[in-house]
Amino acid sequence: MTTAPTDDRSAAGGAPWLRRHGLKLALSLVVGAAFVWLLQAGALPIVPDRQALARVSVPAAVAYFAIFSGVHVIRAARWYLLLAPVHRVPLRRVMAVAWIGFFAIVALPFRTGEMVRPLLIRRKGALSGWAAAGTVGAERVMDGLALSILLFVALSLTKPLDPLPRSIGNLPISAAIVPAAAYAALLGFFAAFVVMGVFYWRRDWARRTTERVVGFVSPRLASWLADRVELLAGGMRFLPRARYTVPFAILTAVYWFLNAAGSWVLARGCGFDSVSYLEVCVILGVLALGILTPNAPGFFGAYQFSLYAGLAMFFPQHEVIETGGPFVFLQYVLQISVTVLSAGVGMALEHAGLREALAPDPAEP
Repeated sequence: MTTAPTDDRSAAGGAPWLRRHGLKLALSLVVGAAFVWLLQAGALPIVPDRQALARVSVPAAVAYFAIFSGVHVIRAARWYLLLAPVHRVPLRRVMAVAWIGFFAIVALPFRTGEMVRPLLIRRKGALSGWAAAGTVGAERVMDGLALSILLFVALSLTKPLDPLPRSIGNLPISAAIVPAAAYAALLGFFAAFVVMGVFYWRRDWARRTTERVVGFVSPRLASWLADRVELLAGGMRFLPRARYTVPFAILTAVYWFLNAAGSWVLARGCGFDSVSYLEVCVILGVLALGILTPNAPGFFGAYQFSLYAGLAMFFPQHEVIETGGPFVFLQYVLQISVTVLSAGVGMALEHAGLREALAPDPAEP
């Protein structure tokens, strides 16, 4: 789900960015440091040695960069289909703002960058920040649901190690956490989809029910919660319209399958010769779940640990460490590189500087 924009001018105006976000940044760095400690304690390399990197197929790394670049384009373009039923924004601008927003999610702590896209795409009198936030929220729910289904199917069709290892690297953390997390995510995203759908199609009933149930605790909280969910549910206006829903569903499927194809090419280029496409779907799903929660800037630490956890489902410990090191390192570096480069293109198209891109003023129209 998204962090919705605010209209509070005092939060936006004079206070320096570091003063307003310093605590979140400090806490996120603590989270990142904890993951780094975990990785080192588990002998899971953050940066592999030169010999390990030298064994990587350069064409595979180049292919992954190209494939993920295509994935990044598709991911940005899909947003156009969610915005169009609310307010039609030129595709070029949608993609430019999306690329800036994706970079903000990576760069800012605790996923606070989620608010950047709605703030940058607003159009006074036509597209409010809340309406834009609703489309981003709908996108997150649909992505999570699609990913959870893919992960569930892939887990059902693959054969993980039996029994699952009781450690990830040298860490005494069982790989059994992966299927448990996958099933919990599927239920969670399905529930979120149902809630948003009910608020969209049965708005009055959903509002009354929320105010009645939550009102036992706090009438003010019930009203606030109903308002926010109703506004976010507006992002699902595309669902009843096949001309938007069908292309969005197709692009979402292409986005995830192409993403997995890129990881499969890179994994084989790093030495996982026996890895199957479905196994990579599981590994990619574990990664996506691992970086879903608020964490350090760049998803640093959580990204690496999640990939290692996915690999531990199918490969013995020595392969996870020795062959997995270059794979985890290169996939992270190449993804961040694509994100940064595309954000540069987006900022050039939007005529926005780095400061404006990372901290747009909520008080501006």
